[in-house]
Amino acid sequence: MAAQQRGRRRWPLFVAAGFLASAALVPGLGHAVDAGAQKAAQTPVPAATVVPPALPVPLAPQPAFGAYLHYDALGVARMAGLSRWLNGAQPRVGHTYLPGDLWSNIEGEPRFLDVWAAWRRERDDRMFVLNVPMMERNEEGLSDDEVRALLRRGAAGEFDGHYRRLAERLVALGVPDTVLVLGWEMNGTTYAHRCGPDPEAWKAYWNRIVNAMRSVTGQQFRFDFAPSRGRDAIPWTECYPGDATVDIIGMDSYDQPQGLSFEGQVTEPYGLQDHVDFAKEHGKPISYPEWGLFRNGDNAEYMRRMLAWIDEHKPLYHTITDYCPHGVWQCGRNPQAAEVYRSVLSGSTGPLPLPLPLPTPVLTPQPAPVPPPSPNCSPLGLGDWIESWLGGRVCIRSDWWSRIW
Repeated sequence: MAAQQRGRRRWPLFVAAGFLASAALVPGLGHAVDAGAQKAAQTPVPAATVVPPALPVPLAPQPAFGAYLHYDALGVARMAGLSRWLNGAQPRVGHTYLPGDLWSNIEGEPRFLDVWAAWRRERDDRMFVLNVPMMERNEEGLSDDEVRALLRRGAAGEFDGHYRRLAERLVALGVPDTVLVLGWEMNGTTYAHRCGPDPEAWKAYWNRIVNAMRSVTGQQFRFDFAPSRGRDAIPWTECYPGDATVDIIGMDSYDQPQGLSFEGQVTEPYGLQDHVDFAKEHGKPISYPEWGLFRNGDNAEYMRRMLAWIDEHKPLYHTITDYCPHGVWQCGRNPQAAEVYRSVLSGSTGPLPLPLPLPTPVLTPQPAPVPPPSPNCSPLGLGDWIESWLGGRVCIRSDWWSRIW
C-alpha cells in the first residue's frame, strides 16, 4: 500500500527457510405425495384455525469478504480463528502478497502459495486474491529515472517470461481462477511499479503482463486494477490500461488523512464515489483489496460507514488489512470499531463482546500494546518462524538477523 498508509513490506533474500517452517503450521492443505396426504390436504379447515406459514425472509447477497491475516501458512491457519470470532461467518476470500525483491519470487517460487492453493481448493465458493508486483526491487526506493527505464523495458516485453512462469505455477497448483491484484497502488510513490514516471509505458507494460499470463493453457485469471484512494502522486485514471485487460476495478482505501470525514473520502477527487462511477462507466465490478482504520484511531463511525458503503455498492470482494493500526481482530487498539465489524459481518444486530485474543500462545506477557511493524521488520526467514511461534506478537528486524548471519 502507499507510503502514507503504512510501512513497506520488506522481503529479505533468505526466504525459503521461513516458508518451509511456516508451511508446517497447516496440514496439506416435485416430491411424491401419498394418497393420505392428498386427502388430508382436501379436508376443509375452520378459518379460525388456519395459521399462515412463516415465510423465510430473503437475505440480500453479501459480497465475499476476507482479511489479510499474514502472508504465508500462518495466514491460512488464522482464517478459522477469524471465522470463530465472527460467530461462524465464513471468510471466503484468502488474500496474500508475492514478495517483490527478486524475479524468482515474483514468479511464484515461494512455497506458501501451496498452502493457499490448498485452502482455495477445499471449497468451490472460495476466492484466492494474490497481489503481484510488476518489478523486482519493488520497495528499494528506485528513482523516477530508473523506474521509467524499467517500465519501458517491460513494455517492450523483456519481463514477459517471469509472468508466464507465475501463470504456469498457479495453474499447476489448481488455482487457475486466482484474482491477481497487479501493480497495486500504482498512483502512489511507494513502489517501483508506480505509474507516475511514465504512464504510457506503465499501461503498455500492464497489457504485456496480462497477455503473457492469459497465454498459458488452462488459466481463468481475473486482473484487478487497484489504485489507492484519492489523487496521490498522479490521478489513477491516467494509469488505467483499458477494458480489454482489466476485469475488476479495485481501490485500496484507509481511514486517512487525519480529520477527514467518511463523507470527504466519498466526495474527494478520485475518491470512493469516483471509483464507483468509473467502474460503472467501464462495465466492471469493483473491489476493496485493502481497507481499514489508520490515521483517525479506533473510529467506529468510519467502520459503520465503510461497511454500509460496501453493502450498498456490492463489490466483488473486500478484505480488511487485519493488523495494527488497521485491523479489528488481531489489533486490540480498536475495540469499538472491532465491535462494529464483528456485529455486521457475523449478522448480529445487538452489541457483541470485545474481540477475543488470538488463538496462539503468548509466552511472555506484554506490559503495553505492541507497536505496528516498522519499515525494517522482516516478514520472512528465521525471524518469521519465531514470530509465528509467538503468535505474531513480535517483530523480528532484518538488521538484527543480518548481524547474526
